Amino acid sequence: MSRKDLNLDSYRARLLERRTELEAENAATAADRAAVEVDQQRMGRLSRMGALQSQAMAQEIERHRQLELLHIDQALKRLEGGDYGYCTACDARIPVKRLDLDPSIPLCVKCAGKAEHH
Repeated sequence: MSRKDLNLDSYRARLLERRTELEAENAATAADRAAVEVDQQRMGRLSRMGALQSQAMAQEIERHRQLELLHIDQALKRLEGGDYGYCTACDARIPVKRLDLDPSIPLCVKCAGKAEHH
């Protein structure tokens, strides 16, 4: 695969669009991640537990969202630096089909498999 095989503008547009979506989701769910007030006079134990569980789930979703944003920003840097489409671990070419599925993907299949086992 040469860089000519990649439609870099298309990947850049997809990455920027996804980043915008994630930032909007982040803003829309900020209240869900806010500290839960534990007013034992107004809220029963089960309601507090439910509120805390909802908060924890929202925080975990946000953690995943921030990780995806990091991967997007790193992919955009690789695009600008001329390294896009190559595995960040071994420099092998990442197949176009893999990039089409997720344009922020930093690893080839082989290195991704190794990373999952560690």
